[in-house]
Amino acid sequence: MLKPYNDEHFMKQALLEAQKAAERDEVPVGAVIVCKNQIIARTHNLTEVLTDFTAHAEMQAFTAASEYLDNKYLNECTLYVTLEPCVMCAGAAFWTRIGRIVYGANDERRGFQRLNEKVLHPVTQIASGVLQKECSEIIRSYFQNKR
Repeated sequence: MLKPYNDEHFMKQALLEAQKAAERDEVPVGAVIVCKNQIIARTHNLTEVLTDFTAHAEMQAFTAASEYLDNKYLNECTLYVTLEPCVMCAGAAFWTRIGRIVYGANDERRGFQRLNEKVLHPVTQIASGVLQKECSEIIRSYFQNKR
């Protein structure tokens, strides 16, 4: 089967969302959810705009994708996110049974991979480091400008 798009393509779309977050003075994390090679959800952090500390890009994407599919399970979908999900988002991913998570930059402080426990659903596959340099740079630049 010919796949016209790849992980880098979809991560670039997540990076566009991260840029939108930065323009709104949000921590620049972007996410897209893909099902059958089609983007069904695209969003970015909205914690400041919504005054809601749970409004991470991943959480917004899970909600949008579930509404699009009219199904709470996302087992046939892939989440592309510019920063490694935190424990809260990984916990939510567990409940969605998302098929795959692809992230760009590691989150050395709050990323779910820091736990010794398995947080994600057993069916979820993980890929990391996709466009890592670009994903890390947008976060680094944002916080550097904040200082």
